[in-house]
Amino acid sequence: MKLQFLGAVKNVTGSKFLITTKKGTKILLDCGMYQGKGLETDAMNRDLGFEPTEIDYLILSHAHIDHSGLIPYIYKLGFRGTVICTPATRDLCSIMLPDSGKIQESDVRTFNKKTSRQNMQPIEPIYTTADAVKCMECFITVSYNRDYNVNDHVTVRFTDTGHILGSSAVNLTIKEGRRKIRLCYTGDIGRYDKHILRDPEAFPQADYIITESTYGDRVHSKLVDAENDLLRVVMETCVEKKGKLIIPSFAIGRTQEIIFTFDRLHRQQRLPDVKMYVDSPLAISATDIFRLHTECFNEKMIAYMQNEDADPFGFEKLHYIRTIEQSKQLNTDDRPCVIISASGMMEAGRVKHHLFNHIEDRKCTILTVGYCAPSTLGAKILRGDRWVSIFGTKKQVKADVRSIESLSGHGDYREMSQFLSCQDKKKIKKIFLVHGEEEVQIHYREHLKEQGFKHIEIPSLKDEVEL
Repeated sequence: MKLQFLGAVKNVTGSKFLITTKKGTKILLDCGMYQGKGLETDAMNRDLGFEPTEIDYLILSHAHIDHSGLIPYIYKLGFRGTVICTPATRDLCSIMLPDSGKIQESDVRTFNKKTSRQNMQPIEPIYTTADAVKCMECFITVSYNRDYNVNDHVTVRFTDTGHILGSSAVNLTIKEGRRKIRLCYTGDIGRYDKHILRDPEAFPQADYIITESTYGDRVHSKLVDAENDLLRVVMETCVEKKGKLIIPSFAIGRTQEIIFTFDRLHRQQRLPDVKMYVDSPLAISATDIFRLHTECFNEKMIAYMQNEDADPFGFEKLHYIRTIEQSKQLNTDDRPCVIISASGMMEAGRVKHHLFNHIEDRKCTILTVGYCAPSTLGAKILRGDRWVSIFGTKKQVKADVRSIESLSGHGDYREMSQFLSCQDKKKIKKIFLVHGEEEVQIHYREHLKEQGFKHIEIPSLKDEVEL
């Protein structure tokens, strides 16, 4: 069979990997959007590298847009195959994909408004909210650790990676005559000993592994340290400086971890008397979906809900903001507060408005809690750029900038290699590193070699290999 690398190679977004079996079945692993590459992004997303009508099955590792975001686009172009994923992934996609479609429409309206003055031809959104709603009819779900016969020669099993709600490693068994090929695509690998989700679990022995490498060059601090660090930033910003703490956060996973951390601190009576806001309709809807999928929670979280707090995503100081009017009011209210708002890389969403209004205020703090791709606004702020452009206006970065990487949903290089340690290394024929910047991948490859793994490749875009 053939394996093609059509995205997330030597970078961290746009995951797409195409398998073509000897019998001609075409299976796409993930169908993610490229994000955070400025003007390049639109062209990269439209250049799929495959014909959507020819895809028989799309097997989805998890719901993050850099893994799922082009499903409405290929549906728009004629894809009518089956999308296979876990139940929680399907539920998250049902809110995330229409939200992404809404963003495409809004961005195009803004772009066309600007270029119309220059007599340029208007452009169409890559897909619309309606496309995103319609594509959901292609989804079917399979629970963790159940073998599902995709067709007469392909079987899939999902195992939990603990990255976000419903995230999974895709374990394929493909029959070619008397030969069986066992391939694992890890998707994104979570951290161990998290507050909410189960640990990444062992996965079946594989001959070939496609695995992420996002944090392949660093080690995170412990989550208990992150909790104390988060409280310290709240105290310094909201109590001592009497400013606002703005936390750009991915709506899925990161936001719920932060909310639960604040819930714990509240119950321990350690939080100061300041209001906290979740200003993201998508994050609010996602939190409701979290409440529906307790099967993904770890034992500590279940015990917490049974013995301490039946609703770990709500307390009296926490307020959920849905309307635009309520969001705008936060920018005119001078009282200290905490604002958790999407997006995590600061490229879109309501958080950009909060940054626009507060980035030049020395009393305020911008706290990043996850990965920001190198060309994004978040990365520019994090690396110390003194001036940044927000909505076309140059803004001087006067607010304090902090980072707590240990709140990330991605494991560090030790945790990722720990996840792979369930495998018999002698039986692995090849490991492909994806979803990481090239310099990071080179570092991670050396670490894996030190751990005894061999035959590790870093593919380039559109590389094709025979397995």
